[in-house]
Amino acid sequence: MTAIQLTLFILLVQVIHFLGTWKLYEKAGKKWWEAVIPVYNSIVLMKIINRPKWWVIFLFIPIINLLMFPVIWIETIRSFGKKSRLDSILVLLTLGFYIYYINYATDAKYVENRSLEPQSGLGDWISSITFAVIAATLVHTYFMRPYVIPTSSLEKSLLVGDFLFVSKFHYGARVPMTTIALPMVHDSIPVIGTGSYLKKPQLPYYRLPGLQKIKRNEIVVFNWPADTLATMWGDNSGKFTYKPIDKKTNYVKRCVGIAGDSLQIIDGDIYINGERSIMPDRAKPQFYYEVDTDGKQISSRSIRERYNVREGYVSKEGTYILNLSEDDLKLLKNNSSVKSITKKIEPAGKYDPKLFPHNEQYAWTIDNYGPIYIPKKGETVELNEKSIPFYKHLIEQYEHHNDVTFNNNEVYIDGEKVSNYTFKQDYYWMMGDNRQSSLDARFWGFTPMDHVVGKPVFIWMSFKNGMPWSGGKPRWERFFTTVHGSGKPVSYLYYFLGLLGAWIVYSNFIKKKKKP
Repeated sequence: MTAIQLTLFILLVQVIHFLGTWKLYEKAGKKWWEAVIPVYNSIVLMKIINRPKWWVIFLFIPIINLLMFPVIWIETIRSFGKKSRLDSILVLLTLGFYIYYINYATDAKYVENRSLEPQSGLGDWISSITFAVIAATLVHTYFMRPYVIPTSSLEKSLLVGDFLFVSKFHYGARVPMTTIALPMVHDSIPVIGTGSYLKKPQLPYYRLPGLQKIKRNEIVVFNWPADTLATMWGDNSGKFTYKPIDKKTNYVKRCVGIAGDSLQIIDGDIYINGERSIMPDRAKPQFYYEVDTDGKQISSRSIRERYNVREGYVSKEGTYILNLSEDDLKLLKNNSSVKSITKKIEPAGKYDPKLFPHNEQYAWTIDNYGPIYIPKKGETVELNEKSIPFYKHLIEQYEHHNDVTFNNNEVYIDGEKVSNYTFKQDYYWMMGDNRQSSLDARFWGFTPMDHVVGKPVFIWMSFKNGMPWSGGKPRWERFFTTVHGSGKPVSYLYYFLGLLGAWIVYSNFIKKKKKP
């Protein structure tokens, strides 16, 4: 939806509201024209239904307004004496258009001083649940949302089974582009599995001001761009479901390259602008190593248990292929049974069609990759035979141009011949610490800023091998730990439990004793 389309849609909603309520405004002692003026009409309506003016804010917050509209419909008809259960059902089933019937076909009287108390226990329960959902959705959408680590791409830094709180406000909360969706549900309805949203209408991308910009080597949650990557890999089977940006699969990786960087991977090490990138001390990059032993003192099982190795196998008697971090490697080198350790690195020179930019000009591997320029908003690149494989998909999908073609050494964007292109937004390079077992930017390319969800800040719970009811065991040392920072993560679980216990004692004993 473009800005013009959005404006027309808002005007249409105002017209629908005016036509359905102007007589009711007059019955409540207001002027008919007060139902016309956008925003002001909502403030007047809050006065009519005897609700606080700040409710108006919720009517203009995407997703939250979907929850508020039914509340306003019911409050409106009750203000004109329609408070039966049937009336409430009708106004909900007709998406508010039952108000038209009351406006034109009835002689409803305005109840100026109606009681705002629920008429029954059920009504009280529904009211409480409704506003609890609204509050939770507001927090979930614009401030903080839970997330669980599903894969081992950041293994050692973030573990499979870690439950995170992801901050929306650090980078600026992204206003939902998908306007009609179930609250606090991502792309599908649990159990049922069907879509939880409608693809249209869509709002233009907008992000609220944030506390910071994305920093190099920070862990970031984002919507997986590869949900729209099938055509780049030559897949025309139709099996890929194309989703709106904010409903694409959530991914978490480390942002190893920011907008404007030149990135290269040499023998597994990342180089930014020609210099080797220094990872944070909590980052634990992993690589595969061939470990030769005397074949007697170390078993495959003992190696996995001792060094917490998730991936590895015996290639031959006394030789193991193990996925190790630098810390694991140091420990293993001190083992007297180990004769030699060789890092398994895939040299450049053999074209891999799975790797971005999926072009035979670039015979790169996951260990020897690049150099590649990461686009920055406002920066201009030359478009030619060498660069077009990197930027064709980006310009079409993320910069929203209809067609980019390359013929006879000439580039055309939407039919117009061009020699360069200036980017409209920042891009980032997202990779996993588990370097040789991570589906990351080396396979799909750039991640646009409009795909960024937020910054993981806190691990509030962590389980190994699944949840408790499926045999999983809690990692107590990871409960209530921070994601970023330096040094070994410290658990604040006992501090939290202490504060919780103190609050319970105060609320149930001390506070009660103070009451006369």
